[in-house]
Amino acid sequence: MLREEHMLGAFEKRVLRKLLWPERDEVTGEWKRLYNKGVYEVCSSSNIILVTKSIRIRWSGHVARMGDR
Repeated sequence: MLREEHMLGAFEKRVLRKLLWPERDEVTGEWKRLYNKGVYEVCSSSNIILVTKSIRIRWSGHVARMGDR
């Protein structure tokens, strides 16, 4: 499970970087480096792993209430 979480987190960061990348500094003309913290601040989105876990927990509650149907 930890390996899957790591892979999912890496995928999320890669997608967000593609969406937000690249930016060039107007003064120096150099490319700006966007770190993980900056990615999450700009996107202000929830962590994909936490969202996935909450959806799984919610779904398991539905399945538990189904009974024998």
